[in-house]
Amino acid sequence: MTRVILWLLGGVLLGGIIHILVILTLPLLAEETTWSRVSALEARNRMLILPQVEAGKPNPLGLDPELVYGLCQVDLAEGPAYLRGMLPDAFWSLALFNEAGAVIYSTTNRDGIGQTVDLGIFNAAQTRLLAQQQLDIEEGLLVVEAPADHLFVLVRLSPPHEVMRTRFAERLAAVQCGPRR
Repeated sequence: MTRVILWLLGGVLLGGIIHILVILTLPLLAEETTWSRVSALEARNRMLILPQVEAGKPNPLGLDPELVYGLCQVDLAEGPAYLRGMLPDAFWSLALFNEAGAVIYSTTNRDGIGQTVDLGIFNAAQTRLLAQQQLDIEEGLLVVEAPADHLFVLVRLSPPHEVMRTRFAERLAAVQCGPRR
């Protein structure tokens, strides 16, 4: 009887380990990822305004139809990336994602930033240069250290009325994104 219980316990334990390994490795085999979808949009070093999501139409990125979205893809191997501009005086949020689609940094206008976005994104080596004062930055720049070089920034604006949507999109399109020029 004890031997049967040990075999059952061993089988359940081995099955659990195999199950966990399969679940953890399946995302690595996916051909279509968030990163591949973002790369297809050609938003490298520029703020791309995403088209408004319409009811009944495909929504591969799972976007909220009430918001205005801007997307920018950056590569820190080319140097530090900067995000600069003035956003409308309404709720907005900004999130920095890695290649896996995980958020590595986020902020909103409710964090005391207001309408002005002045963000510098640095990798670990660039942050060391910054600490050694070998990189010049402007006063007031919000510095973010990223653990990877390939990133994308997603900015969300929430227009209070639908009629303001176009104006919000224009303001967002004017935001500079990418290496310092």
